[in-house]
Amino acid sequence: MLNKTIRAIAGLGLAVVLGVATWPGGVAVAGGCPIDLPQGGEPVTLDPADFTGPIDNPYWPMTPGTTWKFRETDKGVELSVRVYVTTRTKEIIGIQATVVHDVVREGRHVIENTWDWYAQDACGNVWYLGENTKEYENGAVVSTAGSWEAGVDGAQPGVVIPADPAVGVSYRQEFFAGEAEDHAEILSVSEQAEVPFGHFTDVLLTKDDTPLHPKVLEYKLYARGVGPVLVFGVSGGSGTEELISFELGAA
Repeated sequence: MLNKTIRAIAGLGLAVVLGVATWPGGVAVAGGCPIDLPQGGEPVTLDPADFTGPIDNPYWPMTPGTTWKFRETDKGVELSVRVYVTTRTKEIIGIQATVVHDVVREGRHVIENTWDWYAQDACGNVWYLGENTKEYENGAVVSTAGSWEAGVDGAQPGVVIPADPAVGVSYRQEFFAGEAEDHAEILSVSEQAEVPFGHFTDVLLTKDDTPLHPKVLEYKLYARGVGPVLVFGVSGGSGTEELISFELGAA
């Protein structure tokens, strides 16, 4: 399946679908609502009044109680990843962000423990407002690299999933200079993906990179009604992360 997906990606080339709606100045229109998708380290001002609803973007719904379990493999090592949407919120730059818990294990041992903070605006864009992450060795914390919080020490929020994804749209996912500078570009909204949990069509495909590690490139696939189902590295690593189970929380 992975080789088929890579061949499909190669066939995309650099073509960009024409007719993507924009407002003057390059402002993307998402669902009839003009929104500047953030780029690089440019500052963004968000109005907390625009963040009052649930996170129900079809490409990554985050109803409290929703749980994803992934199998991650890299260089012969197999890891288990559990992502859980809690009922907790955290106030960040005046916005009540949903708290998501992400735990990576090798066997029974926790090797990474992360609390992520997300919120959705009135247009349906899902924003990433930061994370508190710890890496472990032999039960002891050895690194907190990559931790950041929007509004603290110059860190800026980013978008993880736009309201109305369109081919060719690009955006930053996070920005904390020198620590977290992930960027994504939408390559397709009509892919297929097959993982242990099932087969999906009309899948969103993004290309993810970061200037902090120029040789690293990943492709991520998101299924409607589920969220991320498959991640694989094509440069700077050959790891894969595939969905093995999914449970939607109660609304």
